[in-house]
Amino acid sequence: MRTAIAWFRNDLRVHDLPMLAAAVHASDRIVPVFILDNGLVEGAGTSPNRTRFLLESLHDLRAALRRRGGDLFIRSGNPEKELGALAKKTGASEVHFTADYTPFARRRDQKVVAALHKQGIQTVISPGRLAIDDMSVISTSGGQPIKVFTPFFKQWQHVPRRRPAKSPRSITVPDSLSPGDIPTLEKLIRSDETLTVSPKAAKGGEHAGRTRLKRFLESGLTDYHKDNNDLGADATSRLSSYLHFGCLSVREIEKVLPAGDGPAAFHRQLAWRDFYHYIIWYFPGNLHQEFQERYRHLSWHNDTQLLQAWKDGKTGYPIVDAAMRQLQTEGWMHNRARLIVGSFLTKDLGLDWRHGEAHFLQWLCDGDIANNNGNWQWIASVGVDPAPVFRRLYNPSSQAKTYDPDGVYIRRYVPELAEVCDKYLAEPWRMSAEEQGKSGCVIGQDYPRPVIDHAVARKVALERYHRST
Repeated sequence: MRTAIAWFRNDLRVHDLPMLAAAVHASDRIVPVFILDNGLVEGAGTSPNRTRFLLESLHDLRAALRRRGGDLFIRSGNPEKELGALAKKTGASEVHFTADYTPFARRRDQKVVAALHKQGIQTVISPGRLAIDDMSVISTSGGQPIKVFTPFFKQWQHVPRRRPAKSPRSITVPDSLSPGDIPTLEKLIRSDETLTVSPKAAKGGEHAGRTRLKRFLESGLTDYHKDNNDLGADATSRLSSYLHFGCLSVREIEKVLPAGDGPAAFHRQLAWRDFYHYIIWYFPGNLHQEFQERYRHLSWHNDTQLLQAWKDGKTGYPIVDAAMRQLQTEGWMHNRARLIVGSFLTKDLGLDWRHGEAHFLQWLCDGDIANNNGNWQWIASVGVDPAPVFRRLYNPSSQAKTYDPDGVYIRRYVPELAEVCDKYLAEPWRMSAEEQGKSGCVIGQDYPRPVIDHAVARKVALERYHRST
Protein backbone atom coordinates (compact mmCIF):
# COMPACT_ATOMS: atom_id res chain seq x y z
CA MET A 1 0.00 0.00 0.00
CA ARG A 2 1.52 3.28 -1.12
CA THR A 3 1.71 5.95 1.56
CA ALA A 4 2.62 9.62 1.22
CA ILE A 5 2.98 12.42 3.74
CA ALA A 6 1.22 15.73 3.02
CA TRP A 7 3.15 18.35 4.99
CA PHE A 8 1.04 21.44 5.64
CA ARG A 9 2.76 24.76 6.42
CA ASN A 10 1.24 28.09 5.34
CA ASP A 11 -1.28 26.34 3.09
CA LEU A 12 -3.98 25.51 5.61
CA ARG A 13 -6.84 24.58 3.30
CA VAL A 14 -8.33 21.69 1.34
CA HIS A 15 -9.58 23.66 -1.71
CA ASP A 16 -7.16 24.22 -4.60
CA LEU A 17 -4.13 22.78 -2.83
CA PRO A 18 -1.90 21.14 -5.45
CA MET A 19 0.26 19.56 -2.75
CA LEU A 20 -2.69 17.73 -1.23
CA ALA A 21 -4.15 16.75 -4.59
CA ALA A 22 -0.80 15.33 -5.73
CA ALA A 23 -0.35 13.33 -2.52
CA VAL A 24 -3.85 11.85 -2.76
CA HIS A 25 -3.41 11.03 -6.45
CA ALA A 26 -0.05 9.31 -5.98
CA SER A 27 -0.93 7.19 -2.95
CA ASP A 28 -3.42 4.79 -1.43
CA ARG A 29 -3.28 6.60 1.88
CA ILE A 30 -1.79 9.86 3.09
CA VAL A 31 -0.58 11.34 6.35
CA PRO A 32 -1.64 15.01 6.54
CA VAL A 33 0.68 16.59 9.10
CA PHE A 34 1.44 19.96 10.62
CA ILE A 35 4.67 20.33 12.55
CA LEU A 36 4.96 22.91 15.30
CA ASP A 37 8.56 23.87 14.69
CA ASN A 38 10.16 25.65 17.65
CA GLY A 39 11.24 28.48 15.37
CA LEU A 40 7.68 28.87 14.20
CA VAL A 41 6.13 29.38 17.63
CA GLU A 42 9.07 30.73 19.64
CA GLY A 43 11.04 32.78 17.13
CA ALA A 44 11.62 36.52 17.31
CA GLY A 45 8.95 37.19 14.69
CA THR A 46 6.13 35.34 16.41
CA SER A 47 3.07 37.05 17.83
CA PRO A 48 0.06 36.02 19.93
CA ASN A 49 -2.29 37.23 17.19
CA ARG A 50 -0.73 35.05 14.50
CA THR A 51 -0.38 32.09 16.84
CA ARG A 52 -4.08 32.32 17.70
CA PHE A 53 -5.00 32.62 14.01
CA LEU A 54 -2.78 29.61 13.26
CA LEU A 55 -4.40 27.44 15.94
CA GLU A 56 -7.90 28.32 14.77
CA SER A 57 -6.85 27.49 11.21
CA LEU A 58 -5.47 24.11 12.33
CA HIS A 59 -8.73 23.23 14.07
CA ASP A 60 -10.65 24.22 10.95
CA LEU A 61 -8.33 22.19 8.70
CA ARG A 62 -8.58 19.13 10.95
CA ALA A 63 -12.38 19.33 10.80
CA ALA A 64 -12.31 19.59 6.99
CA LEU A 65 -10.00 16.57 6.69
CA ARG A 66 -12.08 14.53 9.11
CA ARG A 67 -15.21 15.22 7.07
CA ARG A 68 -13.37 13.52 4.21
CA GLY A 69 -12.42 10.51 6.30
CA GLY A 70 -8.92 11.75 7.14
CA ASP A 71 -7.30 13.67 9.95
CA LEU A 72 -4.63 16.26 10.67
CA PHE A 73 -1.68 14.83 12.57
CA ILE A 74 0.11 17.25 14.87
CA ARG A 75 3.77 16.87 15.73
CA SER A 76 6.29 19.15 17.45
CA GLY A 77 10.02 19.55 16.84
CA ASN A 78 12.43 19.85 13.92
CA PRO A 79 10.64 19.11 10.62
CA GLU A 80 13.42 16.95 9.20
CA LYS A 81 13.40 14.69 12.27
CA GLU A 82 9.64 14.54 12.67
CA LEU A 83 9.00 13.87 8.98
CA GLY A 84 11.69 11.20 8.91
CA ALA A 85 10.23 9.49 11.97
CA LEU A 86 6.71 9.68 10.57
CA ALA A 87 7.83 8.23 7.23
CA LYS A 88 9.58 5.34 8.99
CA LYS A 89 6.55 4.62 11.17
CA THR A 90 4.02 4.67 8.31
CA GLY A 91 6.20 3.37 5.48
CA ALA A 92 5.71 6.57 3.49
CA SER A 93 7.87 6.83 0.38
CA GLU A 94 7.07 10.47 -0.47
CA VAL A 95 6.68 13.78 1.34
CA HIS A 96 4.64 16.43 -0.46
CA PHE A 97 4.75 20.13 0.43
CA THR A 98 4.11 23.56 -1.09
CA ALA A 99 6.97 25.76 -2.31
CA ASP A 100 7.82 28.72 -0.09
CA TYR A 101 10.12 31.67 -0.77
CA THR A 102 11.44 33.39 2.35
CA PRO A 103 15.04 32.80 3.49
CA PHE A 104 13.81 30.96 6.61
CA ALA A 105 11.55 28.69 4.56
CA ARG A 106 14.26 27.94 2.01
CA ARG A 107 16.80 27.00 4.69
CA ARG A 108 14.25 24.79 6.43
CA ASP A 109 13.22 23.06 3.21
CA GLN A 110 16.81 22.42 2.13
CA LYS A 111 17.48 20.67 5.44
CA VAL A 112 14.30 18.61 5.11
CA VAL A 113 15.01 17.54 1.53
CA ALA A 114 18.59 16.54 2.36
CA ALA A 115 17.57 14.58 5.47
CA LEU A 116 14.74 12.73 3.73
CA HIS A 117 16.83 11.88 0.71
CA LYS A 118 19.33 10.18 3.02
CA GLN A 119 16.47 7.94 4.10
CA GLY A 120 15.55 7.25 0.49
CA ILE A 121 12.35 9.27 0.75
CA GLN A 122 11.33 11.36 -2.23
CA THR A 123 10.20 14.96 -1.79
CA VAL A 124 7.60 16.45 -4.12
CA ILE A 125 7.28 20.25 -4.14
CA SER A 126 4.11 21.76 -5.57
CA PRO A 127 3.02 25.34 -6.32
CA GLY A 128 0.14 27.00 -4.54
CA ARG A 129 1.53 29.85 -2.46
CA LEU A 130 1.37 32.53 -5.18
CA ALA A 131 -0.52 33.26 -8.36
CA ILE A 132 2.50 32.31 -10.48
CA ASP A 133 4.43 29.07 -10.10
CA ASP A 134 7.89 29.93 -11.39
CA MET A 135 9.78 33.08 -10.38
CA SER A 136 12.25 32.80 -13.23
CA VAL A 137 9.67 33.46 -15.96
CA ILE A 138 9.65 37.16 -15.05
CA SER A 139 12.85 39.07 -15.79
CA THR A 140 14.37 41.99 -17.63
CA SER A 141 15.37 41.65 -21.28
CA GLY A 142 18.85 40.83 -20.00
CA GLY A 143 17.59 38.01 -17.81
CA GLN A 144 17.97 39.91 -14.52
CA PRO A 145 15.38 40.21 -11.74
CA ILE A 146 12.97 43.11 -12.12
CA LYS A 147 13.19 45.67 -9.30
CA VAL A 148 10.23 47.91 -10.13
CA PHE A 149 6.61 46.90 -9.73
CA THR A 150 5.07 48.25 -12.95
CA PRO A 151 7.21 46.23 -15.42
CA PHE A 152 6.84 43.24 -13.11
CA PHE A 153 3.07 43.64 -13.19
CA LYS A 154 2.98 43.90 -16.99
CA GLN A 155 4.70 40.53 -17.31
CA TRP A 156 2.90 38.98 -14.33
CA GLN A 157 -0.50 39.50 -15.92
CA HIS A 158 0.46 37.33 -18.90
CA VAL A 159 2.23 34.48 -17.11
CA PRO A 160 0.28 31.24 -17.77
CA ARG A 161 -1.58 30.04 -14.70
CA ARG A 162 -2.11 26.50 -13.46
CA ARG A 163 -5.61 25.10 -13.28
CA PRO A 164 -6.98 25.08 -9.71
CA ALA A 165 -6.72 21.66 -8.08
CA LYS A 166 -9.83 19.81 -7.01
CA SER A 167 -10.51 19.28 -3.34
CA PRO A 168 -10.30 15.54 -2.51
CA ARG A 169 -13.68 14.01 -1.71
CA SER A 170 -12.25 11.28 0.48
CA ILE A 171 -8.97 10.72 2.27
CA THR A 172 -7.57 7.52 3.72
CA VAL A 173 -5.06 7.72 6.57
CA PRO A 174 -3.10 5.00 8.39
CA ASP A 175 -4.87 3.16 11.20
CA SER A 176 -3.75 3.43 14.82
CA LEU A 177 -1.60 6.53 14.25
CA SER A 178 -2.05 9.02 17.06
CA PRO A 179 -3.28 12.36 15.65
CA GLY A 180 -1.80 14.43 18.47
CA ASP A 181 -3.38 17.41 20.14
CA ILE A 182 -3.57 20.92 18.77
CA PRO A 183 -2.09 22.92 21.67
CA THR A 184 -3.76 25.82 23.38
CA LEU A 185 -2.65 29.40 22.83
CA GLU A 186 -1.53 29.65 26.45
CA LYS A 187 0.85 26.75 25.93
CA LEU A 188 2.50 28.31 22.90
CA ILE A 189 2.91 31.94 23.97
CA ARG A 190 6.42 32.56 25.27
CA SER A 191 6.76 33.01 29.03
CA ASP A 192 8.32 36.45 28.49
CA GLU A 193 5.57 37.55 26.09
CA THR A 194 4.01 40.83 27.16
CA LEU A 195 1.67 41.29 24.21
CA THR A 196 -1.94 40.22 24.29
CA VAL A 197 -4.33 38.93 21.65
CA SER A 198 -6.22 41.71 19.90
CA PRO A 199 -9.85 41.59 21.10
CA LYS A 200 -11.37 42.15 17.66
CA ALA A 201 -8.99 40.10 15.52
CA ALA A 202 -10.46 38.09 12.64
CA LYS A 203 -11.17 34.41 13.17
CA GLY A 204 -8.74 32.03 11.47
CA GLY A 205 -9.44 29.11 9.17
CA GLU A 206 -10.45 28.27 5.62
CA HIS A 207 -14.17 28.38 6.40
CA ALA A 208 -13.92 31.92 7.81
CA GLY A 209 -11.75 32.95 4.87
CA ARG A 210 -14.16 31.62 2.27
CA THR A 211 -17.04 33.31 4.05
CA ARG A 212 -15.17 36.59 4.03
CA LEU A 213 -14.25 36.16 0.34
CA LYS A 214 -17.88 35.48 -0.62
CA ARG A 215 -19.02 38.61 1.20
CA PHE A 216 -16.34 40.74 -0.48
CA LEU A 217 -17.16 39.40 -3.96
CA GLU A 218 -20.84 40.16 -3.44
CA SER A 219 -20.64 43.58 -1.84
CA GLY A 220 -17.15 45.09 -1.94
CA LEU A 221 -15.47 44.19 -5.21
CA THR A 222 -17.40 46.25 -7.77
CA ASP A 223 -16.40 49.62 -6.31
CA TYR A 224 -13.06 48.53 -4.88
CA HIS A 225 -11.14 50.91 -7.14
CA LYS A 226 -13.12 53.85 -5.75
CA ASP A 227 -13.45 52.86 -2.10
CA ASN A 228 -10.34 50.94 -1.10
CA ASN A 229 -8.57 54.05 0.23
CA ASP A 230 -11.59 55.28 2.20
CA LEU A 231 -10.54 54.63 5.77
CA GLY A 232 -13.97 55.17 7.26
CA ALA A 233 -15.76 52.93 4.77
CA ASP A 234 -13.43 50.00 5.55
CA ALA A 235 -13.97 48.79 1.99
CA THR A 236 -10.89 46.61 1.56
CA SER A 237 -11.14 42.83 1.28
CA ARG A 238 -9.52 42.00 4.64
CA LEU A 239 -8.32 38.76 3.06
CA SER A 240 -4.61 39.27 3.77
CA SER A 241 -4.49 37.09 6.89
CA TYR A 242 -6.19 34.22 5.06
CA LEU A 243 -3.78 34.55 2.17
CA HIS A 244 -0.79 34.64 4.53
CA PHE A 245 -1.77 31.36 6.19
CA GLY A 246 -2.90 29.82 2.90
CA CYS A 247 -6.50 29.46 4.08
CA LEU A 248 -7.40 30.88 0.67
CA SER A 249 -5.86 30.19 -2.73
CA VAL A 250 -4.78 33.12 -4.88
CA ARG A 251 -5.52 31.10 -8.00
CA GLU A 252 -9.02 30.30 -6.84
CA ILE A 253 -9.59 34.02 -6.20
CA GLU A 254 -8.26 34.92 -9.65
CA LYS A 255 -10.64 32.44 -11.26
CA VAL A 256 -13.73 34.08 -9.78
CA LEU A 257 -12.78 37.71 -10.45
CA PRO A 258 -15.13 39.24 -13.04
CA ALA A 259 -14.26 42.03 -15.46
CA GLY A 260 -14.42 45.64 -14.32
CA ASP A 261 -12.39 48.40 -12.72
CA GLY A 262 -12.95 47.16 -9.18
CA PRO A 263 -11.78 43.59 -9.86
CA ALA A 264 -8.82 44.91 -11.88
CA ALA A 265 -7.71 47.13 -9.00
CA PHE A 266 -7.99 44.23 -6.57
CA HIS A 267 -6.08 41.94 -8.93
CA ARG A 268 -3.27 44.49 -8.96
CA GLN A 269 -3.05 44.17 -5.17
CA LEU A 270 -2.58 40.42 -5.55
CA ALA A 271 0.29 41.19 -7.91
CA TRP A 272 1.99 43.29 -5.20
CA ARG A 273 1.92 40.23 -2.96
CA ASP A 274 3.67 38.13 -5.60
CA PHE A 275 6.11 40.97 -6.30
CA TYR A 276 7.43 41.12 -2.75
CA HIS A 277 7.84 37.35 -2.60
CA TYR A 278 9.69 37.60 -5.91
CA ILE A 279 11.96 40.29 -4.44
CA ILE A 280 12.74 38.39 -1.24
CA TRP A 281 13.50 35.28 -3.33
CA TYR A 282 16.12 37.08 -5.40
CA PHE A 283 17.31 39.51 -2.71
CA PRO A 284 17.14 37.72 0.68
CA GLY A 285 19.53 40.31 2.14
CA ASN A 286 16.61 42.74 2.20
CA LEU A 287 15.57 41.23 5.51
CA HIS A 288 18.61 42.80 7.14
CA GLN A 289 19.49 45.88 5.14
CA GLU A 290 18.09 48.49 2.80
CA PHE A 291 17.77 47.41 -0.81
CA GLN A 292 19.16 50.74 -1.99
CA GLU A 293 22.83 50.77 -1.08
CA ARG A 294 22.97 54.57 -1.00
CA TYR A 295 20.68 54.56 2.04
CA ARG A 296 22.40 51.85 4.06
CA HIS A 297 24.18 54.51 6.09
CA LEU A 298 21.16 56.76 6.46
CA SER A 299 21.15 58.37 9.90
CA TRP A 300 18.23 57.49 12.14
CA HIS A 301 17.20 59.13 15.38
CA ASN A 302 17.26 57.11 18.59
CA ASP A 303 14.35 58.37 20.65
CA THR A 304 12.59 55.66 22.65
CA GLN A 305 9.90 58.06 23.89
CA LEU A 306 8.89 59.03 20.35
CA LEU A 307 8.89 55.37 19.32
CA GLN A 308 6.67 54.43 22.25
CA ALA A 309 4.27 57.29 21.52
CA TRP A 310 3.97 56.00 17.95
CA LYS A 311 3.40 52.42 19.12
CA ASP A 312 0.77 53.46 21.65
CA GLY A 313 -1.13 55.75 19.28
CA LYS A 314 -0.36 58.87 21.29
CA THR A 315 1.47 61.08 18.81
CA GLY A 316 -1.10 63.87 18.79
CA TYR A 317 -1.82 63.25 15.10
CA PRO A 318 -5.31 61.68 15.04
CA ILE A 319 -4.97 59.70 11.82
CA VAL A 320 -1.70 58.14 12.99
CA ASP A 321 -3.07 57.36 16.43
CA ALA A 322 -6.27 55.86 15.03
CA ALA A 323 -4.25 53.51 12.84
CA MET A 324 -1.92 52.39 15.60
CA ARG A 325 -4.86 51.71 17.90
CA GLN A 326 -6.63 49.78 15.16
CA LEU A 327 -3.54 47.58 14.95
CA GLN A 328 -3.71 46.70 18.64
CA THR A 329 -7.48 46.28 18.62
CA GLU A 330 -7.82 44.15 15.48
CA GLY A 331 -4.39 42.74 14.70
CA TRP A 332 -4.83 44.38 11.32
CA MET A 333 -4.52 47.82 9.77
CA HIS A 334 -6.02 49.39 6.66
CA ASN A 335 -3.46 49.55 3.85
CA ARG A 336 -3.71 53.33 3.43
CA ALA A 337 -3.21 53.69 7.18
CA ARG A 338 -0.10 51.49 7.00
CA LEU A 339 1.42 53.92 4.53
CA ILE A 340 0.53 56.92 6.70
CA VAL A 341 2.03 55.52 9.90
CA GLY A 342 5.07 54.22 8.01
CA SER A 343 5.79 57.62 6.53
CA PHE A 344 5.25 59.26 9.93
CA LEU A 345 7.67 56.90 11.71
CA THR A 346 10.48 57.09 9.17
CA LYS A 347 10.12 60.63 7.82
CA ASP A 348 8.45 62.74 10.55
CA LEU A 349 10.02 60.99 13.55
CA GLY A 350 13.19 59.95 11.70
CA LEU A 351 13.14 56.50 13.31
CA ASP A 352 14.51 53.37 11.67
CA TRP A 353 11.99 51.51 9.49
CA ARG A 354 13.09 48.27 11.17
CA HIS A 355 11.34 49.42 14.37
CA GLY A 356 8.11 49.62 12.40
CA GLU A 357 8.71 46.32 10.66
CA ALA A 358 9.26 44.56 14.00
CA HIS A 359 6.26 46.21 15.67
CA PHE A 360 3.96 45.21 12.84
CA LEU A 361 5.19 41.61 13.07
CA GLN A 362 4.35 41.62 16.77
CA TRP A 363 0.72 42.54 16.14
CA LEU A 364 -0.41 41.75 12.60
CA CYS A 365 -2.38 38.57 11.94
CA ASP A 366 -1.20 38.93 8.33
CA GLY A 367 2.42 39.54 9.34
CA ASP A 368 3.99 38.13 6.19
CA ILE A 369 7.79 38.44 6.18
CA ALA A 370 8.12 39.28 2.47
CA ASN A 371 5.24 41.74 2.27
CA ASN A 372 5.93 43.42 5.59
CA ASN A 373 9.58 43.96 4.71
CA GLY A 374 8.79 45.14 1.20
CA ASN A 375 6.13 47.60 2.31
CA TRP A 376 8.26 49.09 5.08
CA GLN A 377 11.23 49.62 2.77
CA TRP A 378 8.86 51.06 0.15
CA ILE A 379 7.38 53.70 2.46
CA ALA A 380 10.79 54.48 3.96
CA SER A 381 12.06 55.16 0.39
CA VAL A 382 14.95 52.72 0.82
CA GLY A 383 13.61 49.67 -1.04
CA VAL A 384 12.74 48.52 -4.53
CA ASP A 385 10.38 50.49 -6.73
CA PRO A 386 12.19 53.76 -5.89
CA ALA A 387 10.62 57.21 -6.12
CA PRO A 388 11.74 60.65 -4.94
CA VAL A 389 11.62 60.82 -1.16
CA PHE A 390 9.13 63.68 -1.11
CA ARG A 391 6.54 61.57 -2.94
CA ARG A 392 6.33 59.19 0.04
CA LEU A 393 6.57 61.85 2.72
CA TYR A 394 2.95 62.26 3.73
CA ASN A 395 1.38 65.12 5.65
CA PRO A 396 -0.72 63.25 8.26
CA SER A 397 -3.27 66.06 8.49
CA SER A 398 -3.77 66.17 4.73
CA GLN A 399 -4.02 62.39 4.61
CA ALA A 400 -6.76 62.50 7.25
CA LYS A 401 -8.74 65.12 5.36
CA THR A 402 -8.40 63.21 2.09
CA TYR A 403 -9.00 59.63 3.22
CA ASP A 404 -11.18 60.18 6.30
CA PRO A 405 -13.02 63.39 5.42
CA ASP A 406 -15.96 62.74 7.75
CA GLY A 407 -13.76 61.54 10.60
CA VAL A 408 -15.43 58.13 10.80
CA TYR A 409 -12.13 56.26 11.09
CA ILE A 410 -10.58 58.63 13.63
CA ARG A 411 -13.66 58.66 15.86
CA ARG A 412 -13.88 54.86 15.66
CA TYR A 413 -10.45 54.33 17.22
CA VAL A 414 -9.78 57.57 19.12
CA PRO A 415 -12.92 58.03 21.22
CA GLU A 416 -11.54 61.03 23.11
CA LEU A 417 -11.95 62.98 19.85
CA ALA A 418 -15.53 61.84 19.26
CA GLU A 419 -17.08 65.25 19.94
CA VAL A 420 -14.48 67.31 18.08
CA CYS A 421 -16.06 68.91 15.03
CA ASP A 422 -14.94 67.92 11.54
CA LYS A 423 -13.17 71.26 11.05
CA TYR A 424 -10.57 70.45 13.71
CA LEU A 425 -10.59 66.67 13.78
CA ALA A 426 -7.42 66.25 11.70
CA GLU A 427 -5.62 68.94 13.73
CA PRO A 428 -7.34 69.23 17.13
CA TRP A 429 -4.54 71.33 18.59
CA ARG A 430 -5.83 74.21 16.48
CA MET A 431 -8.99 74.46 18.61
CA SER A 432 -9.27 77.43 20.93
CA ALA A 433 -9.50 76.79 24.66
CA GLU A 434 -13.23 77.44 24.47
CA GLU A 435 -13.67 74.98 21.60
CA GLN A 436 -11.66 72.37 23.44
CA GLY A 437 -13.93 72.74 26.42
CA LYS A 438 -17.07 72.37 24.32
CA SER A 439 -15.70 69.23 22.66
CA GLY A 440 -14.73 67.64 25.95
CA CYS A 441 -11.19 67.22 24.73
CA VAL A 442 -8.50 69.42 26.26
CA ILE A 443 -5.28 69.11 24.30
CA GLY A 444 -2.41 68.08 26.51
CA GLN A 445 -4.82 66.59 29.01
CA ASP A 446 -7.45 64.43 27.26
CA TYR A 447 -5.45 64.01 24.07
CA PRO A 448 -1.70 64.61 23.55
CA ARG A 449 -0.16 67.58 21.82
CA PRO A 450 1.66 66.75 18.56
CA VAL A 451 5.01 65.17 19.35
CA ILE A 452 6.57 66.98 16.39
CA ASP A 453 5.81 69.76 13.92
CA HIS A 454 5.26 68.14 10.53
CA ALA A 455 6.47 71.15 8.53
CA VAL A 456 9.77 71.21 10.42
CA ALA A 457 10.13 67.42 10.35
CA ARG A 458 9.58 67.37 6.60
CA LYS A 459 12.51 69.71 5.96
CA VAL A 460 14.74 67.73 8.31
CA ALA A 461 13.81 64.46 6.60
CA LEU A 462 14.55 65.75 3.10
CA GLU A 463 17.92 67.07 4.24
CA ARG A 464 18.73 63.78 5.98
CA TYR A 465 17.97 61.70 2.90
CA HIS A 466 19.84 64.15 0.67
CA ARG A 467 23.00 63.83 2.79
CA SER A 468 22.96 60.05 2.29
CA THR A 469 22.93 60.17 -1.51
